[in-house]
Amino acid sequence: MEKSDSNKDKPKIIKFKSHKDLPLCAVSLASTRNNKTGTWRTIKPIVLEKKCTSCLLCWKFCPEPCITMENGIPVIDYDYCKGCGICIEVCPSKAIVFAEEER
Repeated sequence: MEKSDSNKDKPKIIKFKSHKDLPLCAVSLASTRNNKTGTWRTIKPIVLEKKCTSCLLCWKFCPEPCITMENGIPVIDYDYCKGCGICIEVCPSKAIVFAEEER
């Protein structure tokens, strides 16, 4: 029986000094713009404009590229947002919160 190298099984972690060092592109390499997936959502992110510092982290980490920036404020396209919450987790100013989806 072979020994498993525990470091080999762990994902590689890439660390950046600040958010300004991140690549200027959305994380998703494929586009889901052909499939409206917003109907899957049970909760949705809401941007609190007064708290937003325009750091772009929500835009950079959104896996569905459904966040655009307008006048320095993130705008969420709810036709494509799945409500995964990544934007909420990466927002350093807590300017994005979840709200229950109303149908």
